[in-house]
Amino acid sequence: MGAGGSFLVSRVALVKCDGNVQESFNQALNLIGGIGDLNRAERSVVLKVGVFNHKASRMNSPTVNVVSAIVDGFNAASQIYIAESDNYKGTALERLQIYKELFTERVVPFNLSTDTTTREVKIAGEKMRFSGVLFEPNVIVSTHALRRYEKGTILKNLFGLVPETKKARFHKKLKEVLLDTYEAIGGVDLAVIDATRTYSGPNARRASDTNLLLAGRDAVAVETVGAVLVGLKPEKMDVIQQAMERGLGEGDLENIEVLGSPVESLKTRFSKL
Repeated sequence: MGAGGSFLVSRVALVKCDGNVQESFNQALNLIGGIGDLNRAERSVVLKVGVFNHKASRMNSPTVNVVSAIVDGFNAASQIYIAESDNYKGTALERLQIYKELFTERVVPFNLSTDTTTREVKIAGEKMRFSGVLFEPNVIVSTHALRRYEKGTILKNLFGLVPETKKARFHKKLKEVLLDTYEAIGGVDLAVIDATRTYSGPNARRASDTNLLLAGRDAVAVETVGAVLVGLKPEKMDVIQQAMERGLGEGDLENIEVLGSPVESLKTRFSKL
């Protein structure tokens, strides 16, 4: 899995996406050394997208084009699950319909809340049962739209692995839930931030076309680069700092190899947020 210690742990691709999304995503994969070890017929892929409210005018979710590019990037995988759990805005399958044009026999929507094949895990001191698809040998991909949010983007996306519909009671111990979840599933194999459109925060009051993609094998490093782009300070983000303390990845920008475009040269794309 993609937890700290991977040979690609500190490498993050930051690429412009002003044209073809698939080409930009393929460029990002090449920059981080490819995904040949992940893109294999014997390994199914769980693509955890971030879809909170499918009825909102600004859904603050990965675009269909970016999710499609990730799916095509795993062209050897025999099965790809586009996954979400139920929440109070709707069931997972209802919310995942925003990607319905991608669904085939190979690419299917998957409800993490109703899977009957589960494994018991301990999250924030509680025992709960996670969907069996979240564990090896399956590949875990976390993708979310970039947003200016101190609680995170890629790591916060893991909150959606909790199978309960009403998740509000976990907010008081959110960091523990997120990082316990990360450890329980063995880490994230590939993290992809869709910054083709970036949002001002979780409620998406403002949005701006920023036309970038970020990808890496260390979710903490990808989270860190995304945070810096939107003007956040990773050293003040508890979820990043505690992830580093647990040895889950790199949260110091100076220790992350950013490939593609320099971070500083792209910050002006976020000036309207």
